[in-house]
Parts: sequence; structure tokens; C-alpha cells
Amino acid sequence: MHLTLCEPAAMSLCEPAAVDPPRDVSCLHSSCGTGDSVASLDDIVIDSTANESSEEESAGEREEEAGANSDLIHSSTCIPSEQPPHIQTVSAHRPDSLSLAVAESDLWTSRGDGEVKLRMGDSGIAAEPPLTVDQMFKSAVERFGRYTALGWREGEQTKTLSYKEYYQACRTAAKSFLKLGLERYHGVGILGFNSAEWFISDIAAILAGGFAVGIYTTNSPEACQYVAENCKANIIVVENQKQLQKILQIQDKLPHLKAIIQYKDALKEKRPNLYTWADFMELGRDESDTQLDGIIATQKPNQCCTLIYTSGTTGQPKGVMLSHDNLTWTALSVGCHVRLTEATKSQEIVVSYLPLSHIAAQMVDIWVTMKVGGATYFAQPDALKGTLVNTMREVRPTAFMGVPRVWEKMQEKMKSTGAKSSTVRRKVAVWAKGVGLQTNLRKMNQNGAVVRTPVNYRLAKKLVFTKVRKALGLDRCTKCYTGAAPITKDTLEFFLSLDIPLYELYGMSESTGPHTISQSEAFRLTSCGKVIPGCETKIHSPDEEGNGEICFWGRHVFMGYLNMADKTKDALDDEGWLHSGDLGKHDENGFLFITGRIKELIITAGGENIPPVPIEDAVKEALPLVSNAMLIGDKRKFLAMLLTIKCQVNGDTGAPEDELTPEAIELCRKLGSSATRVSEIAGGRDRVIHAAIQDGINRVNENATSNAQRIQKWTILGQDFSIFGGELGPTMKLKRPVVMKMYKEQIEHFYKEVVTPSTPDNPMPSK
Repeated sequence: MHLTLCEPAAMSLCEPAAVDPPRDVSCLHSSCGTGDSVASLDDIVIDSTANESSEEESAGEREEEAGANSDLIHSSTCIPSEQPPHIQTVSAHRPDSLSLAVAESDLWTSRGDGEVKLRMGDSGIAAEPPLTVDQMFKSAVERFGRYTALGWREGEQTKTLSYKEYYQACRTAAKSFLKLGLERYHGVGILGFNSAEWFISDIAAILAGGFAVGIYTTNSPEACQYVAENCKANIIVVENQKQLQKILQIQDKLPHLKAIIQYKDALKEKRPNLYTWADFMELGRDESDTQLDGIIATQKPNQCCTLIYTSGTTGQPKGVMLSHDNLTWTALSVGCHVRLTEATKSQEIVVSYLPLSHIAAQMVDIWVTMKVGGATYFAQPDALKGTLVNTMREVRPTAFMGVPRVWEKMQEKMKSTGAKSSTVRRKVAVWAKGVGLQTNLRKMNQNGAVVRTPVNYRLAKKLVFTKVRKALGLDRCTKCYTGAAPITKDTLEFFLSLDIPLYELYGMSESTGPHTISQSEAFRLTSCGKVIPGCETKIHSPDEEGNGEICFWGRHVFMGYLNMADKTKDALDDEGWLHSGDLGKHDENGFLFITGRIKELIITAGGENIPPVPIEDAVKEALPLVSNAMLIGDKRKFLAMLLTIKCQVNGDTGAPEDELTPEAIELCRKLGSSATRVSEIAGGRDRVIHAAIQDGINRVNENATSNAQRIQKWTILGQDFSIFGGELGPTMKLKRPVVMKMYKEQIEHFYKEVVTPSTPDNPMPSK
């Protein structure tokens, strides 16, 4: 479970057009035209070199200066201290033992109106005074009131809200919620794409004493019904007619529902208790502040204010209860750890496009940004279908969070278009990437120490790196993050070679988002970094190699699952440690590496425990034509694998199509195949591709640690896995039980005739 932080939406972000590096545009505050030309890595290698200032510094260099800048946001609690390598810790009151009976009244609860004991530390950031959301927001208004908080496009115009206006809008909306009958500890469901209205609804629900509840935009009406029932939603806020229809289908089954608000587009029909956003805001505009202020005054940092619903890949979704302190303290710790600057020094800029139904986008876009007075700009609703890159180049964020698929699509697009460039440009690009990779690997291994940059690196930066960053809208970005799922080493190295290090994060909804984060001066490829300040990591029951279950401690640990005491007890042990269900280990320098998932462990008929993810990742790295790989073999005599091929994705539904991606077609040509569709390859129809895949499987098998860990049979399926098809969850995680059921026939076919490594028709390479 590599970071349940960022849950992508319908994942039409698999559409290749999503990462076309566009041409130059002006800033967001002026009219910006968008062209349909595509700039490849090589297209931006040589052009307009004369226009580049020799004094222009890279984002990385600016970051190095920032690291030593005393203007960075930190009070005394933000100063990092020396910590032991295997457990990074700031003093916290962690009990040696705790009975479950005591734990329920202290460290956890499953009651929506319950309170918990905060995991305060004796010193440092873990001892910082707890705050409610209202207290943190008021502090932001006092310090950054005139600064831009939110920005978005309406046609050719850019509209903004200052922090003062933002807070006032949230209070007005809170009064409107109360007028519509929002009750204490009842939900306000929010179903739609990221927008100022989404943020305002979320915070207003909290101020009014309810629960802010994001709902996945990809949810079916039935899935929406489950969430709305579970949180006793009094009000549901929807984006448009499409989302409204889902709620109208189920409203008769929602006894607590009192009103529906649509925040985009005109209403197509009038119904009782259905409001436009403008009408909704008018309800509370002239209302007295007395009732709202009274509710805010009774709120405590250790009470629930937000519910995050898990994706439900192994049963019904669970409502993760997050307290005020979970949100406000985690925002403080993360801001300190990644050294964000306060707006009074230099304003941080982020782009909001990842689904706000999960905590990652909320933490980055709403809470951490608020803590430092940053500005959040909203991408267009079709961001993941092709327009994200335009917003990126307009806004030029200082920090950017991308799920692995976003980075992979950028990589694929640049490779595909670069392959069509002139020989000279390709050679320059290859040379520059080689220089970039070696230079950045040296920096990485020096643990942040100053490394003298060679002349060829400076030349490569001039010719390539600066232009790539500008084309992607990352020229001001000093912090590029990846999370939500495992990312391949190949993609990490690709961006590192372009002087764009991707810093991995790891955490879960139950830890209010991040638990560990890589930093510019402390990262390792494929590691998810070190623990954020004030928290602890414990490796439970490690084996001889140091692998064990990763456990969390800190003020970011959730309150419990709403109305699910048993599930809460399963997640928190007697001492209050949160068990992640992930397997991992620390290296000698304290970097955390995820090595598998406990529930995903394959136990063969011979009794060998095999984590599937490393083998699956190795196959995808060896075979760039492969989109998804799933290892089979639990209670079986040998391992087999289901493979899918990279294909185009329907921009509206997210459904995989038969046509191959441009990159996949290019790979087929290099192998000597003329295939352009999945159907021409699936089931071994293309002998050239079949032989190439077998060769890649053989290379992976050569590195197997034992004979039992070798893949003996495989097949190419007729379509890729997707959220649309049900094989992937909202975070793009593989729903293994679903795939096992869907492809039962193909799996059983693997084992009809048991083959061992010694049989002539399935020869296995020697180790």
C-alpha cells in the first residue's frame, strides 16, 4: 500500500494527451491561448538557446539556497534534530501497554461524537498546542489576510479569493448549512471536481459542527448511498447535473437528507430543497453570527471534523475519522518537514487537480497550503484528459504532487514525441540525460552535501533541463512529489536524468496522509523517505532481513472508523500503534522501503512466502510494453502471471480501448511487429511480441532468489485493467480478489497441466 494518500479520479489521466508539453503561455492573470502543438524533449533541446540567461538558476539550485535560508517557515519546533537511523522520533507519550477498554476511551473511538486523547509529546513539534480548524484558519487570516488563497479560471478571466474573503465565504456557507438544518456530527457530502465551492463546503461543514465528507466522483449511485447513509448526511453538495442525477436516484433512501446544492451550471429542473450555489450562499448572508460562533466555541481539537472513506477494495468502505488536531497538526509537521515558506517571504503555489475525496489532495491543497499562506489554483475539470499541462504552465507551481500514472504519462509522451525528432536532437538529449542522471545520483549519495557541478552538467542544464521544466510548467517547482501507488525505478531515473527528482511519500488515510516524505537532501530511489517530525515508525516482528509490518505513532493517527469498533481494534494494537498492513524495512541510513503488502503475500503450495509487488514491478521494468502485471500462485505449485498491454483510454469513461498507445506502437515497431491493437497481441497472437515478452520474463527469472519465485506461465489479457472495469480501485491499486474472479478461467488454465521448471515445454534459465 504505497501511500493511500492520493486517490485519482476516473483516471482518464491515462489519456496520453494529458501531458503534451505546450508552448509558452503568459501568466494566469492574463488571457492565455492554448495551442495544440506538441513539444517533445528533443524539440526543446536546442531552440531559442540564445534567449536563455546564463544567470538563470535551476529550481534545484534555488532549493539548495532555500535550505540555508533563515526566512523559511520554522519556529523552534521546525528545526530538525539528530535522530537514530531506524526510528526517527520526537518525544511522544507512547504507552508501553494499554488495555483496549482504556484505549477506546483514550486513544480511539468509533463514535462520531466521541473524543480521544491526543498523542502529545514532551517537547518539540509533538508538544505544539493543539488547534481547531477555525483557530488555524483565523491565524492564517491574521497573517495572510490580503494574500491570494484560491484562484481559478472562468472563461478567459482569472478569479481569486484572498484569505480574508475565503474565511468569510466559509462562515457564510456554514450559516447557510445551519439554516438548511445541518445537525451536529452529521455529514455534508461533497461530490464533484475540485473548486473553490468544494473547499468552502468542506470547511463550512466543519465550522458548522458537521462532518466534511468527500465522495468519489466515480462512485455509482449505490456507492454514494452507502457513504451518505453511513455519515447520516443532512446535505449533499454536487458539482453538476451528472452528479445530481446520482443523488436524485437514491434520495428516497436517505432519511437524513434535507437539501442538495449544485455548485456548477444552471439547474435543469426545479425541485424542493434543491439549490444553486448562489441561492445557497444567500441563505446565510444576512444571518446572525451568534449561532455559528456558539458552535465554533464548543469545538475541541480532539473531536472529529472530517470523514475520509476508504476505497473499499476489500469490502464496504470505512469512514476514517479525522480530528481537528489530525488536520492542523499534520499540516504543521509537513510544512516544517518539507520547509515551505510563508507567504510573507515568498508565497507557495500549488495546483489542485487530484480528487479531494481522499486526504492527500486535501492535506496538500487545503491544509498545508493554508498553514503557510500559500495559493491554490484549480485545474480544469478535464485536467486528467489533457489540460493539466496548460494550467501548470500558467500557474507555474512551486510544489507539485503527481500520482505515478501522471509521471508515467509525461515520460511516455516525451519518449514518443522525442523518437520523432532529428538525429542531432536525440543525441543531445541522450547525452544530457546521461549527465543529469550521474550528477544527481552523486548528489543523492552525498546526503545533501554540496557537490561541485561539472561543466557538462551546466551545459546540459542550459540546453535541455531548463527547457524541459518550462515546457512542463515546473520551472519554479522545487518540490515534485509522487505517491498513491508504487512508481517504477525506470520512471524515477528518467526524471532524475532530466534534473527533476521525484520525492516519494508514504502514508494512509488513517495517518491523515503522509507518514514519511523524501527530501531534496535526503532521498533514495525507490525509498519513501523518512518519518515526518513528531512521529515514529516501528517495524513489527521483523524477519532476518529486517522486513516486518510498518506501524505508525503520532498525532496524525486517526481517531477510529465511524461505527466500526471491531475494524478500529484491528487497525490499532493494544499500545495504540497503527498497523499499516504494509511490509517494509529501514536501510542503514534510516530510509524506509516498502517491500510488500501483508494481505498480498502469496503462500505457495510448497509453503514459500512470496511478496508479489517486487516481481510485478520487475516485469514492468523489463517490459515497457506491459501496463499491468499480476502474479498468481497462492496455494499453487508454481507462479504464473496475468499481463496487460499499454492501450489508449476513453477520455470520458476511463475505459481501456483496443488501440495501443503511441509508445506501445513504437516499441512494437522496434521489435519487428506491425501490431497497432491489443487484440492483435492478446493470447499469443503475435509471435514476435510473444517471444519478446518471454525473453523479458526470462531476464526477471534470472534474478529470482529461489526457484519458487520464478514465473513459469503467463498470458496477455484482451484488455487493460482500469477503474472502469473494476480491476483497479480509486488509487489505481490492483483489486486482486476481483481480478482473480474475473479471470478465473485463464488462471485455472495455467494449472490444468502442472509444469515444473524442468519440463521441455517450459524451460527455465539457470540462476
